[in-house]
Amino acid sequence: MIQIDDKIVSRDILEVKFCCDLAQCKGICCVEGNAGAPLEIDEVDILETEYENYKPYMTPEGIASIEKNGFMVVDEDGDYTTPLVNNAECAYSVTKGGITFCAIEKAYKDGKTSFIKPISCHLYPIRLATFNNGYIGLNYHRWDVCSGALANGRKLGIPMYKMLKEAITRRFGEEFYNDLEAAAEMLKQGNNDTDL
Repeated sequence: MIQIDDKIVSRDILEVKFCCDLAQCKGICCVEGNAGAPLEIDEVDILETEYENYKPYMTPEGIASIEKNGFMVVDEDGDYTTPLVNNAECAYSVTKGGITFCAIEKAYKDGKTSFIKPISCHLYPIRLATFNNGYIGLNYHRWDVCSGALANGRKLGIPMYKMLKEAITRRFGEEFYNDLEAAAEMLKQGNNDTDL
């Protein structure tokens, strides 16, 4: 683990080669799992405020789930998560050409909403955990559905944190990303004393 200010970062995020390959995985992370994607508290309000902007991109089943369950549900751990359709795919997902995408992100790319998508989805496979002291842990969530991303990352030589630069910067800022990059460089050079 590496500490950067109040963030505790798994070394895997800096060292594991990982690059999403939608042609391989078909966006299955939006479909599989035992709960919806984690949501931060402020995202619930954003999802509600922006609903009419991304709603046209959603499936009828997703819309029905939102209108029945609301913009978030509380999972068995007491965390806010995205609602599901038939206890499977995220209510905000849509499938085109056999690949599952985020309807919100599609609306964002078309300039219809200012919200990209929930940060937990943008950061995946990084998962965040908040500790009692207020520190935030950044952990690599290993899942066999991402085997194609691991193979693609190795082939391209892209470490996870570089693939996720936009998401990491969105959540934690450019200075934190630069510190992360410096920590990765120190690890490459064999310096394990990486408290920044």
